[in-house]
Amino acid sequence: MNDIRTGQIRLLELEAEHRELDQLIESLQDEGAPSDDLALRRLKKRKLQLKDQISYLASLNAPNEPA
Repeated sequence: MNDIRTGQIRLLELEAEHRELDQLIESLQDEGAPSDDLALRRLKKRKLQLKDQISYLASLNAPNEPA
């Protein structure tokens, strides 16, 4: 039971970080000023890594059989 709870908490943390990165990327792109392309690519890569981790943890928490 504790492992499930820990997984759910980790999932919520990853989702929050994903949202924060999404907002940061959007604000950097909306500025219109020449930004650091490398930094922007790294942020996008981290966001994709988070999405993969979120999908993986969500699949672990999903029931195997339909209710």
